[in-house]
Amino acid sequence: MRYAIIAAGEGSRLAQEGIQVPKPLVEIGGEPLIDRLIRIFMANGATDIAVVCNDLNEQVSSHLYDIQQQGRVPLHVVVRTTPSSMHTLAALSPLLGDEPFILTTVDTVFSESDFSFYVKVFKRLLASGEADGLMGVTDYIDDESPLYVETDHQMNITAFLDKTPSPYYISGGIYGLTPRALESLQRCLDRGESRMRNFQRALIAEGLCLKAFPFTMVIDIDHASDIHKAESLLQIDE
Repeated sequence: MRYAIIAAGEGSRLAQEGIQVPKPLVEIGGEPLIDRLIRIFMANGATDIAVVCNDLNEQVSSHLYDIQQQGRVPLHVVVRTTPSSMHTLAALSPLLGDEPFILTTVDTVFSESDFSFYVKVFKRLLASGEADGLMGVTDYIDDESPLYVETDHQMNITAFLDKTPSPYYISGGIYGLTPRALESLQRCLDRGESRMRNFQRALIAEGLCLKAFPFTMVIDIDHASDIHKAESLLQIDE
């Protein structure tokens, strides 16, 4: 399975709250966020891992190049500062375009057992041809501007919304997609779109079948207080 990580944000809110390291290197349970994801991906059969980080702080790119040079991880590093999250995904797309992939943002913390089950379900859907994607969702909401996910009784995603549907999930920043999704991405960019939520909406509008996979809890590390929340989640997961 091919995996990818978006690690190009500046982490400005964390910096304002006294966190001195770049967001990908923030430690959760004594492990940097980026290292945790790489480890989890390797444990779930990663054949390639592509990471994009910005060129504003050499700490992150140097850390990734060190991992790459050690040769134990099939890591591909893209260093590029982009104007939006959608452009960041586009920077990764040349490394993703010929087979299904699972993409996460670097600040997403989730249960490892949930993730392993998610990967198994995604592989099953790919083998059966039942869906074009499997999106990680959660009913745990601790986000300043959540993207709500509307589903039917078969967990097919029917809409991505800025307001609360009933019942509701929110997007967890975990995307399992096929190369067809990248065609939609390019059309979004051609229209001048820039937000990842609009890319997700475009996938539905263009007729891709996306299913939702509920995670117990997903925590985005946007504030210093989120670090403690994430470490509590890891203790529950053990």
